Amino acid sequence: MNFNSKEWIENLIHSDKKTAMPVLTYPGLELTGKKISDLVTNGQIQAECIVALAKKYPSAAGVMVMDLSLEAEAFGAHIQFVENEVPYVNGRLLHNNSDIEKLQVPQIGTARTAEYIKAAVLASKEIEDKPVFGGIIGPYSLAGRLFDISEMMIHILIDPESAHLLLDKCTSFLIEYANEYKKQGVHGLIVAEPSAGLLSAKDCSEFSSEYVKRIVDQVQDEQFAIILHNCGNTETLVESMLQTGAAAFHFGDAVNMKTIMKQMPNNIPAFGNIEPVSVMKLGTPEMIRKRTTEMLQDCASFKNYIPSTGCDVPPGTPLKNVDAFFEAVTAFTFEKVRV
Repeated sequence: MNFNSKEWIENLIHSDKKTAMPVLTYPGLELTGKKISDLVTNGQIQAECIVALAKKYPSAAGVMVMDLSLEAEAFGAHIQFVENEVPYVNGRLLHNNSDIEKLQVPQIGTARTAEYIKAAVLASKEIEDKPVFGGIIGPYSLAGRLFDISEMMIHILIDPESAHLLLDKCTSFLIEYANEYKKQGVHGLIVAEPSAGLLSAKDCSEFSSEYVKRIVDQVQDEQFAIILHNCGNTETLVESMLQTGAAAFHFGDAVNMKTIMKQMPNNIPAFGNIEPVSVMKLGTPEMIRKRTTEMLQDCASFKNYIPSTGCDVPPGTPLKNVDAFFEAVTAFTFEKVRV
């Protein structure tokens, strides 16, 4: 697929009928008959899930799973794999400044990173009518998984120099990882930076956005787009997030989407933010149609609003609930006005 990020964004914003883009990978397990352990360890199987969902639903893009353990594993962190659950970082890799100084930046392809690149490449080759976005963790969120997020919060106050050193190493790896996705023909990345939602606006700019900007500056162009995701409390962080220069932004259900849209420039897409667990997974189709329609009504006057979920749609979400989300978006007519 010939992908031009500017044209894709223009179409998202100015189309009379909005195209949704939920963060949707795990529900592909039901379509393919695979298990979570298959998806998070085997690139071929993850690609099959992405392709199956892309064929079934009119999403604006195919997207990879948000696996926030992946890059930490490449650095050497211990990852807990539990049957029928999403893998997670179990315990700290780094305990002090000496550990940070000794930390080696891993090679691309270490641990499961090669399988995730494989998944995005295979999906990109198979899906011809829409782009495919890979996924990486954000620098601050990766640092928090290596050093412990509570310790990282303290460290940026008492020893910012060491915090910056760790962030430098995390960002160096993430730039190389992002470049590998780009080199392999993937169309962009969703950068998941949820831990930055815990920061003040000032600290978010210094310890997250500045480092995300380094990634954006290195890889983003007309053929490769960065979407910055933060599912934290971002109502006071929009300005800081915009400093990254990312092509688009994705918000979680911790915030009111209309409040976010009022802060967004009208030429930059903002995605969000149906609750992935309480609504998408645990709700009924009727509840999902109602909640989705309410959100669409709230944001109808913002042409750069793009319907989505607030985060990864979790494993075990019934396909009938995903159906209901897309049905509500398809049935809704947006007002042709700007704020």
